[in-house]
Amino acid sequence: MKKIQLKIPVILPQVPNEKDTCVERLIKELQAKEGIEKVHVADTKEDDTPQLCFHYDPDIISIDRIQSLAEQTGAEITEKYGHLLIEVKGIRHTRQARSIEKSLLAINGVLEASVSVSGMVRLEFDKKQTNFDEISKQIEKEDLQVKRSSSNENNYTEASKKKQERSKKEDTKEQTSTEGHEHKEGETHEEGEEHAHGGVFGKNTELIFSIICGALLGIGFGLSYVESIPDWVSLTLYIGAYIFGGFFTAKEAVQTVAKGGFEIDFLMLVAAIGAAILGEWAEGALLLFLFSLGHALEHYAMNKARKSIAALADLAPKTALLKKDGKTEEVGIEQLSIGDIIVVKPNSKISADGVVVNGKSSVNQAPITGESVPVDKLPVEDTGRDYSADDDIKDENRVFAGTINGNNTLEIKVIKEAKDSTLSRLVKLVNEAQTQKSPTQLLTDKFEKYFVPSVLILVGILLFAFLVIDEPFSASFYRAMAVLVAASPCALAISTPSAVLSGVARAARGGVLIKGGRPLEDLGVITALAFDKTGTLTEGKPKLTEVVPLGDIEENELLKIAVAVENLSDHPLAKAVVRDGKERLKGTDIIDASDLEAVLGKGIKASLGKDKIYIGNLDLYEDLDEAKPSEDISNKVKELEGGGNTTMLIRRNKEYIGIIALMDTPREAAKETLKKLKEIGIKRMIMLTGDNQKVADAVAKEIGLTDAWGSLLPEEKVDAIKKLKEQESKVAMVGDGVNDAPAMANSTVGIAMGAAGSDVALETADIALMADKLETLPFAIGLSRKAKAIIKQNLWVSLGIVALLIPSTIMGWANIGIAVVIHEGSTLLVVFNALRLLAYKK
Repeated sequence: MKKIQLKIPVILPQVPNEKDTCVERLIKELQAKEGIEKVHVADTKEDDTPQLCFHYDPDIISIDRIQSLAEQTGAEITEKYGHLLIEVKGIRHTRQARSIEKSLLAINGVLEASVSVSGMVRLEFDKKQTNFDEISKQIEKEDLQVKRSSSNENNYTEASKKKQERSKKEDTKEQTSTEGHEHKEGETHEEGEEHAHGGVFGKNTELIFSIICGALLGIGFGLSYVESIPDWVSLTLYIGAYIFGGFFTAKEAVQTVAKGGFEIDFLMLVAAIGAAILGEWAEGALLLFLFSLGHALEHYAMNKARKSIAALADLAPKTALLKKDGKTEEVGIEQLSIGDIIVVKPNSKISADGVVVNGKSSVNQAPITGESVPVDKLPVEDTGRDYSADDDIKDENRVFAGTINGNNTLEIKVIKEAKDSTLSRLVKLVNEAQTQKSPTQLLTDKFEKYFVPSVLILVGILLFAFLVIDEPFSASFYRAMAVLVAASPCALAISTPSAVLSGVARAARGGVLIKGGRPLEDLGVITALAFDKTGTLTEGKPKLTEVVPLGDIEENELLKIAVAVENLSDHPLAKAVVRDGKERLKGTDIIDASDLEAVLGKGIKASLGKDKIYIGNLDLYEDLDEAKPSEDISNKVKELEGGGNTTMLIRRNKEYIGIIALMDTPREAAKETLKKLKEIGIKRMIMLTGDNQKVADAVAKEIGLTDAWGSLLPEEKVDAIKKLKEQESKVAMVGDGVNDAPAMANSTVGIAMGAAGSDVALETADIALMADKLETLPFAIGLSRKAKAIIKQNLWVSLGIVALLIPSTIMGWANIGIAVVIHEGSTLLVVFNALRLLAYKK
């Protein structure tokens, strides 16, 4: 397994040196992620900046992912490394994608290159050693056209800009972005543009050439049985069939050989020429007909999966109605700025991420979140406020680019520029997902590395069989060619990428972002699911259920104290106490508390006038001082907790004055969803929560969980995941992707819910459920299982056919014609089998 060692200077705000605990925390969290083998602070003599040295496997994790994980923990990694995602036109098949990968890796400074058959190229490079110009030159050498690109660089070199200005004048059809984001300009989306084999007959040229080849072959073969027609007529038709059937095969073979490559196109050509030399014109023409027809159909099938992904990018309208000074004008979406007001007419697409400031309507969010029912939208309370940095916007106020407005006009305040919208992030991540190889693909790549040279050695031996057995050279040559055709691993090469591409495309259409083949395969085999409680299994909106005064204090007085102190905290439970407490007190004046001090996982302390107020669970008072709560008070707290409440015991100075209880109600869909998960074979469903064990047990019993682990601090959740992995081998963690990030990083697959609108969730999770709905989970797992099953089927078909065909051709039981029929048939079988994923039903 290849490993890359990488040094990145680390700049941490207010951190004196690399021995600081922040750096230690960063290292600990990064090392937990699969694919990162070791992270340590390197000895550096270059400058005084401490350098983090990563030892990682690029097949599992990319530099860009390491960077976003590092930034989650508070580090700013200097932009020493470039990350490029380029869409190119002209990749014909998986084998060509691999040879392009090799040529890009040969560029000095390119650390990692991954090329997908769908036309996506992902590169990570050292900016000091290479730049976009050098990379694009190499891409052009491969006879590919760059359609568009996105990068983490702020800008490319000046030379690159000048070059693009030149190319813009020459050809406005396609250009590469000079910005640090994905960008389309003047791009045409005719279907012919997508096809790698355009020509005289447009996008279907290869298929039409193949059909002409078949027709000439059929007529020639038929006429060969008519005695009155001379032989040269059939021969002429066969030669015509060779020209049409061999045109694209010869073109590819010449291009491959010119670059020093050696591929099946070349072998097929050699076999066809060999058949002609031996006088077997009909057989050679049949070989070319079947091979070209198989290739044309393979391109057609792969294009279906590509178009399914390309359709995502076309969801967002290209223009918006901008409202300025009472007038509306149509502008390109790239001209919209944060804070602009846009008008969305009934039944039209929304052009930008934003909040509703005027109008009420229902919006179809299915293109982004996969939700089938339209969502009602209302204006925000404060229309003048800037919501661009606000993560906690209510679903009824927020809208996304690419979603469809209902029957009423809406006015929307833009909160994200076009390049940062949820849709463009989704498109970028889906495109990147295509380049991330799955474990099965890595395995087949490794197998092919040894298999292909072995076949060539075998063919070399068979060429000289006439020296050992009594047969002419022509018979040995024919057998060797038949074995070459039989042993070509075309079906094997495309079996996994086609399934991954179709799976990722289908998931995106259902509102699920799967970041590549690895999470797709891993999710298909998990047997255990760990859930965060708050906001995942429950509504995440705790309600104040009980206020129990102790001693002489009145209920209202107790509530006033609780609200005053909790007002200082931004904890979700504190917010619930303040919200529901104020509702109950209805306009009563509340004194301001001060000097808040939080005790992690236990409670808070604050000053209220001359009094010291403590609010927390029983653990808070265990280590506080000698004034412990009485047995009666402890029993009352435990009784409330037994009913599924989260309790807070309140103490003023040394006196215990009351208990308040809150309950976070389970999501309506939780019980039904967990039942479905059980039905599809998830054996263990565990809830991890910071709430006490009794609350955890009450929720678990209500919704049907197998285990509930309560009273866990964030770092204990990480330990819980590690323990689960030992027991179950593969565990998925489901949470919101923000405070669950460390636990997600340690799980086999991290699944974030409600990722639409949450940049953190999109970045940290392996799988993101765009809607904040638990119901999408069985669909994601079911799709992954189907994908895993199809990958297995494809592997058995491709390997099984090669295993049967090689001995059959060696023994002479199958000729070249049969070998080609079965070879091309198996390739088409695995591709069309993979395309079944596009039709997967929820």
